[in-house]
Amino acid sequence: MRPKQQILWGTFILTAAGFLSRLMGFFYKIFLSHAIGAQELGIYQLVFPIQALSLSLTVSGMSTAISRFAAGKSAIHDQKGAHDLFLAGTGFSFLFTSLIAWFIHQNADMIASLFLQDPRTASLLRIVAWALPLAALHACVNAYFYSQKRTSLPALGQLLEQVVRISTACLAYLYLLSLGVTPSAWIAVIGIFTGELFSVIFALFIFMLHHRKEQISLFPVRTPLTHLGNLFTMYLPLTANRLITTFLTSIESILIPSRLILHGYSRAESLSIYGTLTGMALPLILFPNAITNSVCVMLLPSIAQLQALEQNKKIRQAVEITIQCCLLLGFSCTGFFAVFGSFLGRFLFHSSNAGLFIRTLAFVCPFLYLNAALNTILNGLGKTGICLFHSILGISLRLFCVIWVIPHQGIHGYLWGVLAGEVLITLLHLTALNRLITFDIHLFSPRTLYHYLRSR
Repeated sequence: MRPKQQILWGTFILTAAGFLSRLMGFFYKIFLSHAIGAQELGIYQLVFPIQALSLSLTVSGMSTAISRFAAGKSAIHDQKGAHDLFLAGTGFSFLFTSLIAWFIHQNADMIASLFLQDPRTASLLRIVAWALPLAALHACVNAYFYSQKRTSLPALGQLLEQVVRISTACLAYLYLLSLGVTPSAWIAVIGIFTGELFSVIFALFIFMLHHRKEQISLFPVRTPLTHLGNLFTMYLPLTANRLITTFLTSIESILIPSRLILHGYSRAESLSIYGTLTGMALPLILFPNAITNSVCVMLLPSIAQLQALEQNKKIRQAVEITIQCCLLLGFSCTGFFAVFGSFLGRFLFHSSNAGLFIRTLAFVCPFLYLNAALNTILNGLGKTGICLFHSILGISLRLFCVIWVIPHQGIHGYLWGVLAGEVLITLLHLTALNRLITFDIHLFSPRTLYHYLRSR
């Protein structure tokens, strides 16, 4: 199978799994909004910044580095080297994540009160903490399979994780009802842990079968420090990028409820609005992002390989077709959500606020979807510093709106900030990319796609 066919087939598999997983997750959010209410949903969402920050520090950059460098080893038929890279990176990530998990577990009360500003999140943090090492293992195994263009196995693992997560939450909900206890955000966090547990067991099992088929000894790992050194050349800048952006995003998420209080809402009302935005409206807006996420997973190692071979023409073709497809998807979703947003909010969530948020966020879609692909292309070209700088500027603009606009305009001030931030990042990404590779942005046409797929 040719590289472009592998990219398209891998993207198709990941997109199908992503859509199915997001569809389940979407209805799961509807179930949670009815089962535990908007306020408890808001409390549940407060835990995610800590989880995202931890994974950004420990595994997000390493999994990307494993995917890129293992793909390089496989390209020169060095499968033992690919395995050694995987084991070195995974071992580091697992140990580092376990240390962070222990710290969060031991200091959950302090983190909940000081950083999340809600002591009720302490018990949730303790459960999420022990899901972090499992998530690290799962991400690294998936990264290895992405490097081998074996996307069906991570896709199955993604679906298994979602099924187990939802099933566990539903069973916990029914169990609490049978005891006469009001369900809380606890049922959703238990689902996170069990989902990660079953998915990592499945991932490791499939990896061992794959290893036995190749008949290559995993141990001993040859020159592990050398492999780690190579991985760190990409892990460190990527981690700094994601850590800073995740930290700023976490501050933003934590500040929103408190700034809504300054606008005149009570604590319960501010959490309800925050839960409606992050637990109802945003998941719907991000639902089509399954396509761009799948493209990004397959695009990064491919762009890196083309750059190493100095095939700038193919990189330019890939950039142009990616931009066209993302804009087509984005503008289509803008029209759909702008027209049907109010209906979707009332029909799916029984919330007029959710419908209003969906209609407002509809105009973010073209920039949001395009930015994910542009960020991946720039990272694939080794421009992680540029991506970091652009992301900081975009998030800083959103933070400005959170701090200064929300107290005067309410949650709409934040929604305007999201739009302004994404537009700014898009313009900066396009400018930087055009300096590296001159390309044309023109309307999508089937003929363009046809010639791209036929080109070698």
